[in-house]
Amino acid sequence: MCILKSTALKWSTHSIINLVILSVLSFLSLSTFADQNGQKYVAITAIVEHPSLDNIRRGVEDELKANGFIDGENLKLQYQSAQGSSANAAQIAKQFVASKPDLIVGIATPSSQALAATTRTIPLVFTGVTDPVAAKLTKSWEASKTNITGVSDALSLEKQIDLILLIKPDTKTIGYVYSPSEINSTIILKQLQSELAKRDMKIIAAPAQRTSDIPTAAKSLKGKVDLIYTTTDNNVISAYESLVKVANESKIPLIASDPDSVSRGAIAALGMSYYDLGRQAGTIAIRILNGEKPGDIPPQIGNITRLMINTKAAKRQGITLSDAALKAATDVIEK
Repeated sequence: MCILKSTALKWSTHSIINLVILSVLSFLSLSTFADQNGQKYVAITAIVEHPSLDNIRRGVEDELKANGFIDGENLKLQYQSAQGSSANAAQIAKQFVASKPDLIVGIATPSSQALAATTRTIPLVFTGVTDPVAAKLTKSWEASKTNITGVSDALSLEKQIDLILLIKPDTKTIGYVYSPSEINSTIILKQLQSELAKRDMKIIAAPAQRTSDIPTAAKSLKGKVDLIYTTTDNNVISAYESLVKVANESKIPLIASDPDSVSRGAIAALGMSYYDLGRQAGTIAIRILNGEKPGDIPPQIGNITRLMINTKAAKRQGITLSDAALKAATDVIEK
């Protein structure tokens, strides 16, 4: 009986060793097969899901596909949203880096910062980031010589103010609803204060740390401002309808820098085409997948903008649009 147990134990141990060896060989075989077939692995993460960031992601994926990188064939594509949480963004960054992709795309500043803090070797392409230097993703707008490059959605604030005056020429005081935890928004606030002072105009900031704070922040501006201007603040954009509701009820004109916000109730927006911004980031990703080093590619700024106007939103918010404004628009919608 004891002999049988000993023999069984020896056989079991021997079998386990064989199984382990076979598993390792199988893994190596699969790895070699993947390498021989040129399969690439790209991971994409965004801080939150809303139309602009979703369009960036779609643009990246379409650009990859248009250049022969087909998900499920020669490309493994993975996506995760942080659902607006910086803690989630950090956790996703760790998971992605541990899975060793060929390249990671970070959509929006918080997700890109989380990725940059987690890896200094895996190529990182940021996009939807207004100021990569202030966000400490790159030291300058020159090639970084690191693992990071990407595409910014920075806009000319002079042109934003021109748009505001085109929609409401007598504007003197601008309300600014924003999330103080978003570096993009705080930077733009400071820059706007400087630019507006040159035109004898001023800005009143209304912080909204959480999406639930947005209606209260907007209501605090009633009677104090001529209009409300919103930038590409992910916290605000993800709950834009609540801001629109206050603007409509209070007859406060609402101007955005995010074109997708116009169909959601802003009167006008001069901003990036976020789908094309994604295509531009996808072009950089392809260059890296084809062998270029990210540190040799200088950060870029999105090169396609559009002016959208919503005529029904203008009526709801007490604005009569001029012929000049309507003629300047790339797209005019009624919604």
